[in-house]
Amino acid sequence: MPTVLVTGGAGYVGSHTSLRLAEAGFLPVAYDNLSNGHAEFAQWGPLEIGDIRDAARLDEVFVKHRPVAVLHFAALIEVGESVRHPDRFYDNNVSGALTLIEDARRAGVGAMVFSSTCATYGDPQQIPMDESHPQAPLNPYGRTKLMVEQILSDLDRYIGFRSVCLRYFNAAGADFEARIGEWHDPETHAIPLAIAAAMGANAGFKIFGRDYPTRDGTAVRDYIHVLDLADAHVRALKHLLAGGESAAFNLGTGTGSTVQELVDAVSAVSGRPFEVADAPRREGDAPALVADNRKAREVLGWVPRFSLSEILDSAWRWHTEGLPRLRSAAS
Repeated sequence: MPTVLVTGGAGYVGSHTSLRLAEAGFLPVAYDNLSNGHAEFAQWGPLEIGDIRDAARLDEVFVKHRPVAVLHFAALIEVGESVRHPDRFYDNNVSGALTLIEDARRAGVGAMVFSSTCATYGDPQQIPMDESHPQAPLNPYGRTKLMVEQILSDLDRYIGFRSVCLRYFNAAGADFEARIGEWHDPETHAIPLAIAAAMGANAGFKIFGRDYPTRDGTAVRDYIHVLDLADAHVRALKHLLAGGESAAFNLGTGTGSTVQELVDAVSAVSGRPFEVADAPRREGDAPALVADNRKAREVLGWVPRFSLSEILDSAWRWHTEGLPRLRSAAS
């Protein structure tokens, strides 16, 4: 069973990818400092606690487990926080990635799958967006991800360190058995916030802007199931291990849902209408973000499987069954 190192493996996307890796015959070793991850999520392989900026600790883990590749998820991701504390994002996301890559190379590992984002594109110049779209991020979070992409591109070109960069659109949903799911503190993502409103756990849900040039005036986003993302990571890993070239791929469904459609769908899944308040547009929010995913389909053979209703079904079960169960066990 080949071993892979999954940095941020106790986090949201990293843990779901570890599930899919185990199903595909790999042993995922989660490496996480647990600042945002949860030890309870490391269910499919060993958990090694450590920071990606700690070269000595990384050396220990590489020597102990001898992974054939690295899947790199460990990063600070909250956009608003990146504006308030850009230094922390450059330190963790860029310096940490460099330390990780250096340690991987020292251990003889020559391949990495990198968790990137559509935030590297900035304001969309066309919809849907393909991988040739100009990259002009609007905030420090997006710039740190783009910097790592550029570092990996140079490492491939000049020293042969190969990588696949996966640019997510809106990750959502949960494991269908409710073993793991979305668990952030504070929570800033639309689906968990809408579900919390439906559960009565907060006062309501805010829609930021109803005057966008979209079919109902609310912003359009491309929601992709986290298990579809996980499947793409496994395919990207196999691509690299088979000698495939470095590349970047969009991961989205290719269709978008408006925020109002999302609210209506959460109400339908939960059977609980909830209060919705209108708020002004947020600075930097694009009217629409939708992926052109043809490249991932053609090169990786990746096809997203799950619809918005399936995303919401899995998320509802996680928030009403799985998360309360884990919280109870931890208390």
